[in-house]
Amino acid sequence: MRKVFHFDSPADPYVADAAVLCCFDHRISTAVRKFLKKQGIERADMITVAGGAKTLASPRNDFEQDFILEQVRMSVHLHQTKRVMVITHSDCATYGGLDHFQGDRQAEAEHHRSELLRAGNFSPQTSPAFRLSPTS
Repeated sequence: MRKVFHFDSPADPYVADAAVLCCFDHRISTAVRKFLKKQGIERADMITVAGGAKTLASPRNDFEQDFILEQVRMSVHLHQTKRVMVITHSDCATYGGLDHFQGDRQAEAEHHRSELLRAGNFSPQTSPAFRLSPTS
């Protein structure tokens, strides 16, 4: 088999600074990277799916939410993640884009703020998904 790309991961245990749930829309990728850097997040377990926060706040079905929660659990279990960040963005097609808000950026921002608050309800105190427990 011909190698196309070769990379050796460091053998040291990997610890993530945060699990980051955001939309897979490429338009926001540079802004997300800059934001994380300003927040001191150098090692992020990126969970990128259509809509990002929407999958927790107002999922289309239980599978969608369960999948995201499992990804966060895996980040906590495998990479000792202690912080979860959830990101939304303007003109997100999963929410119907800015057109859904008749071009009203303030209305869109208020909606996203409420979605982030709803997504934030999945915390160690309210959801078993984020509880750390010893494993063998």
